[in-house]
Amino acid sequence: MDWTRLPLARAAVDRAAHRRIEAELVEAAWADPRTRILVVAGSRVATRVEGPDAALALRRPEEVDAWLAAGGRASARADEPAPLVLFLGEAADGGAYLGYVVPPDPPTATTQPPAGDALLDPPPGSRWATLRDVGHALDDHDAGLASTAVGLAAWHGRHPRCPLCGEPTGPAQGGWIRRCPADGSDHYPRTDPAVIMAVLDDDDRLLLGHAAHWPERRFSTLAGYVETGESLESAVRREVAEEVGVAVGDVTYRGSQPWPFPASLMLAFVARALTTEITVDGVELTQARWFTRAELASAVADGSVLLPMRTSVALALIEEWLGGPVGGSWA
Repeated sequence: MDWTRLPLARAAVDRAAHRRIEAELVEAAWADPRTRILVVAGSRVATRVEGPDAALALRRPEEVDAWLAAGGRASARADEPAPLVLFLGEAADGGAYLGYVVPPDPPTATTQPPAGDALLDPPPGSRWATLRDVGHALDDHDAGLASTAVGLAAWHGRHPRCPLCGEPTGPAQGGWIRRCPADGSDHYPRTDPAVIMAVLDDDDRLLLGHAAHWPERRFSTLAGYVETGESLESAVRREVAEEVGVAVGDVTYRGSQPWPFPASLMLAFVARALTTEITVDGVELTQARWFTRAELASAVADGSVLLPMRTSVALALIEEWLGGPVGGSWA
């Protein structure tokens, strides 16, 4: 397993962070014909329709302008915020990569936070796709751009007000901060660390669990958020104990990848169990089982167990333990 090649951990675009302080950075980039723009709507990105491989549908500024005008969105509605444009980095030819974030629908009691305009057609020659669906199939260039754009867009959507005084904030520095006009404070994108672990016993069996909100038969490795004042290793041991009642000893780091749904960084570990009796918490997990390699391969083959999606680091942990990929329609 090459832990540097996790689906959403790959990147090839220069973020050019030094340029974020440039005056009128986004406006100048939009006026540059070398600029390429990724359109983001909620957790979805515009991907190409043509071609055998998954790829982002990066468009020139004039193409995005024409698409917006054709959809009646050349200017914002009175009941929606101004469009958000993100500086994602710089190309080898000096042109910029921007992210255009489709203004979300006005919030309602059932859409908090808003997920993006579901009725808006994507730019011509493209389709909407989520990173969960296509993240593993994108190349390094596109995977890095898409992960950054989706994560930044989610942060802006969830943090519209100053946490100090409550006033509405606005994007600055190419979308990499939000600035409060009332008190002048700057606020930066947050990342929530989460641990995800392949728990193995002395017989080299793998422990997988079924979360309460998952579809029937779905099993995956255990995971959970790191708490304040907690080390990563302590978080692994605590989460396993809380969810399945298993004590963990040695914890070994394997790799990490962003998981911008909305703002997680998944830190992967292999954890060695000291006990094997399972007691699920009944809240986060409703089932948990130990599997041998033969048992898991058989369960996947007959459909009694569905494994995580290809984009997830959970599958990388499972396949490292298995010693290779597992085939099947679930992949």
